[in-house]
Amino acid sequence: MNLCIDQGNSRTKVALMTDEGKMINHFIYKQFGSSDVERLFDLYDITDSIISSVVNIEAAVVNTLARRSQHFVLFDHNTPVPIVNRYETPQTLGQDRLAAAVGAKSLCPDENLLIIDAGSAITYDFVTADGEYIGGNIAPGLKMRFTMLQRMTKKLPLVEAEENEHIPLFGKNTRDAIAAGVIRGVAYEVKGYMRTLREKMPHFQTYLTGGHASYVLNNVRTSRNEKREIHFEKNLVLIGLNEILCYNKLKIEK
Repeated sequence: MNLCIDQGNSRTKVALMTDEGKMINHFIYKQFGSSDVERLFDLYDITDSIISSVVNIEAAVVNTLARRSQHFVLFDHNTPVPIVNRYETPQTLGQDRLAAAVGAKSLCPDENLLIIDAGSAITYDFVTADGEYIGGNIAPGLKMRFTMLQRMTKKLPLVEAEENEHIPLFGKNTRDAIAAGVIRGVAYEVKGYMRTLREKMPHFQTYLTGGHASYVLNNVRTSRNEKREIHFEKNLVLIGLNEILCYNKLKIEK
């Protein structure tokens, strides 16, 4: 069994997966340390592990994973991946973005892919049908947009995305106006990327992931075509990490 760890800015997502990509279990931690790693190895038949982080990883976590795993991957820009990375500065590319791209490619191997991760920031990445990651863009996430509206104005309140899963087209009060402006603004941003790509290449699929993906998805799906083209996968990064771990295990075995 493989232990896949995705350490983000605000939480750590963990999955137990097989080499075939089946997810056995998954967990979310607000705080994650070496004691949590020990507990997972004690409870489950884990043989191999991988960790990716957008923050500094505790040395104790790395040491515990390396000690208790037959194969351990500390995912960084030097780690071999099963797609071609065309990013000009691979050392600055977030591991979560690359892992999500690998995950999407494993789920839809023969298509051009737009991968959108709606987390603390919203990232837009593109992988060709030939398996080349050609780059992407970074934009402020929902929470960041809500927070900046409140901090950079004198009278606007702070609005949380969780309060506004279903929002109006136009707000009739200030809170709804902020919610509609931010969430629909992101939704129209997503549609804009899809429309532009559709003009350049008729055939592509879109994968949406991240903590705020559901709020975006509720306001993007407006046509039958878009429903077919957008795939919501909340564990896309973990799926990609498992693929990267298996890819590196095969390279070692060969």
